[in-house]
This record gives sequence, C-alpha cells and structure tokens, in this order.
Amino acid sequence: MYIVIVGAGRVGYFLAEHLHKNKHAVAIIEKDKNICEGVSERLDVLVINGDACDPQFLEQAGVARAHVLAAVTGDDEDNFVICQLAKEKFGVSRTIGMVNNHKNARVFNELGIDIPIDATAIIAKIIEEEVSFSDFVNLLSFKRGKLAIVRVDLPDDSPIINKKIQDLHLPPSSVLVSIVRGGEVIIPKGDTALLSRDDIIALTLIENEQQLISYLVGKI
Repeated sequence: MYIVIVGAGRVGYFLAEHLHKNKHAVAIIEKDKNICEGVSERLDVLVINGDACDPQFLEQAGVARAHVLAAVTGDDEDNFVICQLAKEKFGVSRTIGMVNNHKNARVFNELGIDIPIDATAIIAKIIEEEVSFSDFVNLLSFKRGKLAIVRVDLPDDSPIINKKIQDLHLPPSSVLVSIVRGGEVIIPKGDTALLSRDDIIALTLIENEQQLISYLVGKI
C-alpha cells in the first residue's frame, strides 16, 4: 500500500518506520524542518517539509494515489482539516485521524473521519480490562461511529459454550469474524463449535455492542 503520514513526532515516526519495514510505500509530511532532516537521515522514505493543511503539500506527497492517509499531529484541528482535504479534494478512500483531546472524538466521528484514533479512550479500555479482568474490550469504533469491533474472551460459564455458529442467534447486523484458540486463528463456519476460553473477534453495529457482549458472555 501507499500511505501518507502527516506529522513526524513519536507516533508518526514509529508508524512510518513500522510500515516501511513491512514493505509499504510511505510518505511523511512534517512542518518542522529539523524533524524532517532527522527523519530523512534515519528512514528511506519520502519526507516533505510543509503544512499539510495547504493542499500543495498533499499534492507533492502524491496523496491522490494513496490508499490511506493518517493525520497524527498534536493538533486536532489540523488532523481534521487534513483528513477532510484528503477525502474531498483528492479522493482518498480511507483517512485516519489522531484525536488528542478526548472531547473532540465525537466531532471526528460525525464529520467523516473514517477511523478516529482516540488514544485516551484506548488507554482507558486497556487499563479497565487489566484492573477488572473483564471479559471483553471494545477494540475500535469506525465508519463514523456506526460500527464496532469487539473482542470477547469466552468465560467457562458462557451460555454459548459448545454451541455451533449456525445455532447462534446474534443481534442484528452482527457477525463473528474470527476465533483465536490456542494460538490458532479459526475462520468461523456454520459447524464450528465454540469452546471455553475462545477469543472471539466480532463486528456489530455500535448500538448493538452491549447486546452482543451480553449474548456471548452471559453477563457484563
């Protein structure tokens, strides 16, 4: 894939490094000239010094042919504007915007950012899961907050243990995407039976999330 990353701070740099190592083509746009020089010395990727809120720098990065644009600067307003430009002016199909202020997460969802990354919410979920040993964690909300990916670790007393997928009655617009069992990833089929401690990845409408979790786990 070709990915344009806006912002070369810690998040942007390590994201670019990871994607480059995994053989993706990467371009970085960064306002700070000194940061650009440092990134250029360490990574063999296209680095552009400029403000990506100005379309000319997005154009220099070839954003029109990008599969994904990730705006990960420390300024929520910039991230939002950049994602909007990428979608509306250059036709980028997927935009990812980092939300620095948790209060702005809803705005990012409602105004068209495909995948808003709310670091505060993600960290809170991780902390809550570890402290309470809860059986589930919402991994990511996307598509303007309409869909959610949910991970459920089936407890021993789950009401669906030993049931086959074809016999389940999931909430509307919900689907089991995969099962992780003993390190093996299983793609669910109709005759696949669910076992205790299966790690379930499911997709559902955001409004059906709690209903799905209750059905899978049997309790909250």
